[in-house]
Amino acid sequence: MGMITLTIALPLLGALAIGFIGDDRRNVKVVALAASVAAFVASLVLVWQFDVTDPNLQLVERFTWIPTIGAELAFAVDGVSLVLIVLTTFVTPLILLASWDDISDRMHAYTAAFLILQAAAVGVFAATDLLVFYVFFEFTLVPMYLLIGIWGGAGRKAAAVKFFLYTLLGGLLMLVAILYLYAQTGTFAYDAIRQVDLSLTEQRWLFVAFVLAFGVKVPVFPLHTWLPDAHTEAPTGGSVFLAGILLKLGTFGLLRYALPLFPDATIELAPWLLAIAVVGILYGAIVALMQSDIKRLIAYSSVSHMGFVVLGTFALNVTATSASVVQMVNHGLSTGALFLLIGFLYERRHTRQIAAFGGLAKRVPIMAGLWLLVSLSSLALPGLNGFVGEFPILLGTFQTNRLAAVLATFGAVLAALYLLWAYQRMFHGPLEGADNEHTTDLRPREIGVLVPFVVLIVAIGVYPQPLFDVVEPAVERVLVEVGVSDGLPLEPAAVTEEG
Repeated sequence: MGMITLTIALPLLGALAIGFIGDDRRNVKVVALAASVAAFVASLVLVWQFDVTDPNLQLVERFTWIPTIGAELAFAVDGVSLVLIVLTTFVTPLILLASWDDISDRMHAYTAAFLILQAAAVGVFAATDLLVFYVFFEFTLVPMYLLIGIWGGAGRKAAAVKFFLYTLLGGLLMLVAILYLYAQTGTFAYDAIRQVDLSLTEQRWLFVAFVLAFGVKVPVFPLHTWLPDAHTEAPTGGSVFLAGILLKLGTFGLLRYALPLFPDATIELAPWLLAIAVVGILYGAIVALMQSDIKRLIAYSSVSHMGFVVLGTFALNVTATSASVVQMVNHGLSTGALFLLIGFLYERRHTRQIAAFGGLAKRVPIMAGLWLLVSLSSLALPGLNGFVGEFPILLGTFQTNRLAAVLATFGAVLAALYLLWAYQRMFHGPLEGADNEHTTDLRPREIGVLVPFVVLIVAIGVYPQPLFDVVEPAVERVLVEVGVSDGLPLEPAAVTEEG
């Protein structure tokens, strides 16, 4: 068993072991935490084994799965998938620690759901068989649906069903496209399908099917409407995993599958995707400004920030596209930390209405300080991680589409408005009301959960080069496969409407 398979198997074994534990909730939590930490250690071994100078898929593992149709349990990593696997295994144990004393109902199922989510997400990032990719991609729906539907807020049932239906329908479109590719090649192997010769018309239809499936997951405008409800109703851990990891399944899919499998359609339709990304950036930011619920504000900010990732991806430029991968990591850290802070505050006050707070910095200085730091990270303050993602995205996009870059810049300005305005209303001003006066500061366990996020937020902001060193070779390989350099075709497209 290779390290990739072990990284997937360890949380699954942990989830299985939890089923044999009795009513001792402490043992359940200890086993779940141990399994998730073990997977994190396994992912670090992957980092150690990985050759950053090699742009190709590495550490290949293959096992026979369904021989009659040629499907294999095939896994490998490149720089893009590696950083997202490490992000997944990093976030999950922190979520379990954050929920240590806060979830009492059905603890077995709750912890098992996160372990299964962790394994499924790693499977998505590592799969090199399209059928295996699809199975893991869709399987993430089940535990997240349960987390929202069982442990969510008052509107959890409707939000869970909406999340499930949107993402399931998008995935079914991708399944149809995968079956078409299988009919053309007789295999689900990623490397073999990359070599298939498709007409431009075929590429267009298949590209659209994949983009719709991944666009729902990102989510891009106007496929985003499930996200605010899902975030608002999900428990804190569910919101952190949704923002930190699950949204990245869509942007990863665009880069791994949509671009290299359908290069001519990518070049032709990239301007439309840039336009959609800009609309999402501005729309998400403007709607975030109007929110009275802090959790919905951050949910809409995710629509805006993930728009930057899509923008960088379809700029088809090494600078912007590499930065879009870095921004996936940055968004997972910054927004994940914000949702944790919101959850910690909600446990104390049982409200998320911004107007219910005010002057909290006097009572909770540690929370206020960490909230400000993470907010500044999210609005891309130089010196913190958000800046080293967003600025290169805008810079690279400017080289290929100046209008898109200029319009997207307004999204960054609006982010400063809604994040700082919310912070000012919640933490500054006079301290009024008994509830505010009796709000307690973060406990040691909560601080311990947030410290790793803060350390990476600062470290990446100060010295992002190691992250770019891992990501850039893989991104360059993808853009060569698409046939572009700095957003322009390397040579005139030879594909016609008829092929």
